[in-house]
Amino acid sequence: MWKPEHRQAANRRGLRYPSDLTEAEWTLLAPLIPPARRGGRRREVNVREVLNGIFYVLSTGCQWAALPKDLPPKSTVHHYFMLWEWDGTLERVHHALYVATREVEGREASPTTAIIDSQSAKAAQKGGPRSTRRASMRARRLRAVSATSSSTPSASC
Repeated sequence: MWKPEHRQAANRRGLRYPSDLTEAEWTLLAPLIPPARRGGRRREVNVREVLNGIFYVLSTGCQWAALPKDLPPKSTVHHYFMLWEWDGTLERVHHALYVATREVEGREASPTTAIIDSQSAKAAQKGGPRSTRRASMRARRLRAVSATSSSTPSASC
């Protein structure tokens, strides 16, 4: 249920884009961003703007080439996106924002219950055997390939 304090916390007015980081969000996320590598040139890019670019792409679903010109270049934003996805930074950022959002809403940091409807349960049942069947078919196919590529017939064939 939306209460006045929730509406105030979710207010994105005054930001350039709705996906931009607020001061409170940036204060929370800044310590999670890894420092620049040692050696070489100093980091010249504004990391907050890089995060704004990543959030813009994720929230709008636009292509990297469609990033607005007032954000860092698409190659820079994409490079940091790939780097932070690889080293786990984006997962830590997501978790920090998730926990903070739940706390603002007055909930516990991690959910205590989950609801699964009957349609989801049926879909999960259908997917289980199919995935094990594929795994066993791959193994059989590999054995068949190795048996046909062998120059001498084996006794088991």
